[in-house]
Amino acid sequence: MSIRLADPEPGIRLVTIDRPERRNALDRAAYAGLTEAFRAAVGDAGVAAVVLTGAGGCFTAGNDLKDFQDVETGGDSPGLTFFKALRACPKPVVAAVEGHAVGIGTTLLLHCDLAYAGESARFRLPFTALGLSPEGGSSYLLPLAAGSKRAAELLMLGEPFTAAEAVSAGLVNAAVPEGTALEMALVKARSLAALPRASIAATKRALRRGQDESVARALAEEAEVFHALRRGPEAQAAFAAFLRR
Repeated sequence: MSIRLADPEPGIRLVTIDRPERRNALDRAAYAGLTEAFRAAVGDAGVAAVVLTGAGGCFTAGNDLKDFQDVETGGDSPGLTFFKALRACPKPVVAAVEGHAVGIGTTLLLHCDLAYAGESARFRLPFTALGLSPEGGSSYLLPLAAGSKRAAELLMLGEPFTAAEAVSAGLVNAAVPEGTALEMALVKARSLAALPRASIAATKRALRRGQDESVARALAEEAEVFHALRRGPEAQAAFAAFLRR
């Protein structure tokens, strides 16, 4: 299984992306596993908070580009289905990032309630270099978090950036000593799980009030453009070149 689930302590569901041989790149099976994990957490009365991390000292290298060479499409993509499940989770979600957080590995953080990164973690939004465009609602949410100029820099140039820069861009709460992001995430999840659940849920709803319609529209519009570009010759050439390396 590419997604591992555990309950390390009462009230906390730990979701781990576990494809270390691919730097935890997300293929269709991994997306399906993540989607099911979040839907199951919503329906499990024993879960008060969810922690999302990656195995082997890496968060995720993003989408598995082998899947992007398949130009067939129909309905929501596995990635969009996952984003909707993550966005719909009424329970607090805390991310723990070590190593690489590329593409969706960065944009999904915009939908988590809290996020912590090891100081050596490296982030990148390489969409334009791959002949693609922003996804995951990032064209809407990242300017809100980072400001329009910083969001344009991150999304248009697509250059790697550090954990400290991720903090300043509002993608993570704090950069912590390398190897301790999961420990910090579990500490925060424990604190959340100890609080009245109805109050936490109400606060999460209040924080997102006014965003839901805009985020849903951004997810849909981005997905349409993204997959049109994905099927195009420039993107397909970029994927083939990457996979030959």
